[in-house]
Amino acid sequence: MIQASGLHKSYGETVALDGVDLHVREGEIYGVLGRSGAGKSTLLRCVNLLERPGRGTVTVAGQELTALRSGELNHARRRIGMIHQHFALLSSRTVAANVAFPLEVMGVARAERERRVAELLDLVGLGGRGGDRPHQLSGGQKQRVGIARALAGDPAVLLSDEATSALDPATTRSILDLLKRLNAELGLTILLITHEMNVVKSVCDSVAIMAGGRIEESGSIAGLIRTPGSRLTREIFPLPEPAPAGSVTLTFTGDPQRPVVSEVVREFDVEVSILGGSIEDLAGGAVGRLRVALTGEAAPALAYLRERGLLVEVAR
Repeated sequence: MIQASGLHKSYGETVALDGVDLHVREGEIYGVLGRSGAGKSTLLRCVNLLERPGRGTVTVAGQELTALRSGELNHARRRIGMIHQHFALLSSRTVAANVAFPLEVMGVARAERERRVAELLDLVGLGGRGGDRPHQLSGGQKQRVGIARALAGDPAVLLSDEATSALDPATTRSILDLLKRLNAELGLTILLITHEMNVVKSVCDSVAIMAGGRIEESGSIAGLIRTPGSRLTREIFPLPEPAPAGSVTLTFTGDPQRPVVSEVVREFDVEVSILGGSIEDLAGGAVGRLRVALTGEAAPALAYLRERGLLVEVAR
């Protein structure tokens, strides 16, 4: 659904994007994670060409945006909705008028605008609040208005630029739940920018980790969890570093209640000391990471764990 290839973008001597490739599949929620200055917001603005890359191509829904002229590009952008960090609502307009604004620009007739606005406000949980002004709303409600406005043009792709960073934890969860529901019910492809690992853990199917204008790691959450040395896994499950030489880190998905340690102790002549670990509920299910020290004949025990689908990493 979104394909960016070889994106470069500089501001004077500052390189914001340095050869970025990005592939977002149709219908998935894809997170771009990184600290401030990593280049993630520039990448997002290049996806809808609010910023034009110095080099590279951007294709959305099968249409190469970087090859379009101004008028064609404006029409293509109707297929891309945008949620802003600080809501970007017009204080002089009511909630309903804010949601209607893109429909007015598109020339939609008044009766159809009113029908569509009412439908969207119901969808985001603000039915009956169309006559309110933005100052009468909480932060979470303002962001719901922003989401309704982003959906006004019936987009195929929704871009979210740090949409929850200005919200408290409980409101953040409610907005993320709304995005998950919209993804499921409308088949929306969602590309979201965030510096919060909890956002990635809660809703994302895939992720790219950015630093210094480059993507350091990307792929599905499930695939990266099973990849030796994955930075994502280390950040989701922080364990003391460096790992003691000879210690073993086990990463497992599926049933977190499975007694893998006791199985190994029963089946093999080893003793197991637990050095640390945790279990997290990710969007795709429960994942655990456990660091242990094995005493005795460890090789057969480790082979046994690998055969049962665990990722086994031995510290050198």
